[in-house]
Amino acid sequence: MLRGLIFDVDETLVYYEGYDHREWYETWVKPELEKHGIDLDYETYRKTVTGELPRSYVERFGIDHVEFWKLVDRVNLSYRKWMAELGRIKPFPDVSALEGLRNLGLKLAAVSNASQECTEFVLDLFSLRDYFDLVYGKDYSNLDGVKPSPYLVEKALRALELRPDDALMVGDSAHDVLAGKGAGLKTVNVIRFGRVDGADYYVKDLWELVELVKDLEV
Repeated sequence: MLRGLIFDVDETLVYYEGYDHREWYETWVKPELEKHGIDLDYETYRKTVTGELPRSYVERFGIDHVEFWKLVDRVNLSYRKWMAELGRIKPFPDVSALEGLRNLGLKLAAVSNASQECTEFVLDLFSLRDYFDLVYGKDYSNLDGVKPSPYLVEKALRALELRPDDALMVGDSAHDVLAGKGAGLKTVNVIRFGRVDGADYYVKDLWELVELVKDLEV
């Protein structure tokens, strides 16, 4: 029986108007790293984010990897606050469907590769945090546990006291699908920017997710 949903946050519930990952890195992150004597090119940084390289790889630049990622996350929080001031962080129009999902008696969790503070910041911008029983950002004790690793999804399942077959993973990206599958969940791809291979279900928006959940509970 379906008892819970685990959601991705960025590009599933909210989006960043005009955001470009490389531009963000070159404009916001790289100058701050250089202040700390770290010269890290974008492609190498990108590989540590995607999991092609471990996040501890950055220690070869003479900085503890946990401190490195905390530095990046502080920059990211400043960037999000700047974007919010410009009105360029926006919720998808269908996030009001979260209330419908809560009304079905489901437990809801939000799981993000961003830091806890960054994740809570964007949810609080639009009063979305109250819909969730728990919110998890990246875990500094296991930085390689970000999606597509199943670590954060499994952590949410334990906290919600759910088995894998009690829940669905809901997200927009291949990393969400892989993380959900790795944790033993069936997965729902919300087709925000394109269809992701390998999901069990596909919905065009969260209202369609509500109908899917109702069908699965029959």
